[in-house]
Amino acid sequence: MLEKAKELLEEIKSFDSKDSNEIESFRIRILGSKGELKQLFAAFKEIPPADKKEFGAVLNEVKQTAHEKISNLKSNVSSGSNVDQKYNDLSRPVDQDRLGSRHPISIVRNEIIDVFHRIGYQISDGPEIEDDWHNFTALNFPKEHPARDMQDTFFIRKDPDFALRTHTSSVQVRIMEEQQPPIRTISPGRVYRNEAISARAHCFFHQIEGLYIDKGVSFADMKQTLLYFAKAIFGDDTEIRLRPSYFPFTEPSAEMDVSCTICSGKGCNVCKYTGYLEILGCGMVDPNVLENCGIDSKVYSGFAFGMGVERIAQLKFNVNDLRLYSENDIEFLDQFRSFI
Repeated sequence: MLEKAKELLEEIKSFDSKDSNEIESFRIRILGSKGELKQLFAAFKEIPPADKKEFGAVLNEVKQTAHEKISNLKSNVSSGSNVDQKYNDLSRPVDQDRLGSRHPISIVRNEIIDVFHRIGYQISDGPEIEDDWHNFTALNFPKEHPARDMQDTFFIRKDPDFALRTHTSSVQVRIMEEQQPPIRTISPGRVYRNEAISARAHCFFHQIEGLYIDKGVSFADMKQTLLYFAKAIFGDDTEIRLRPSYFPFTEPSAEMDVSCTICSGKGCNVCKYTGYLEILGCGMVDPNVLENCGIDSKVYSGFAFGMGVERIAQLKFNVNDLRLYSENDIEFLDQFRSFI
């Protein structure tokens, strides 16, 4: 039996084929439930004790060699057939690369930028790590304002204070310091606030803030600009309303709502049956802010506004969970392929 096992080992080593059917037949004959290797293992109990060690080692070698040989032969046959199938037919159309999709935040961000670019707004950018002056003080935040508290802001260093910017208004301060009116700019970017992550809030999000400063700029100019924006983004039937509010850097200040895109203003659970949804804050730039940035508030006036890109995207695409924007779920992102 030992000689038979060694002969089988040599046969396995010398076997070669490119025919998948022949390889499968060989596998069944050697490794099948009624194959030669099975018979040799069955005969193991009849081997004299003195020869069992040598016979067992040969059987294990036969089994391992057979598995490796058949696996290699099948792999070669498989790769060879794929090459033949793929390249032998020269009339076959070329493979089309599968295109990705733009992120919904990028889609909405670019759309908003395009709307304001059409009416003369330039794009401005600034650092995401800001000092106290540009992030708070120049924007008329009192020293005791709660936004300076650690619970709202990610401070990087204290005395002097440096923090991850809490709004892109800091970019507007830099623009006002660097140039004199007329100024007409929007500042898109990522901002950070120390908030609990949920379906409605995140510790980072995206803003687009706008600023217009010139002689004789009025609240009516701001309202008409924002009405134009709302209709361009949500459709010509969109209506807006302005509600009094408070921001340290604008006076008077307002929150702007748009007619609900889900129920067309009739009232639903999304808009809490009011028919409107809040999308941005706005107001006339406070004279103190103008003076802090070296602009004469007796000569110039202006308005500012700021919106969350995620909120606009939620209204446009009916996305009910902010966390989806940052989870990189392929199935979620593939829904926006048509916006490439």
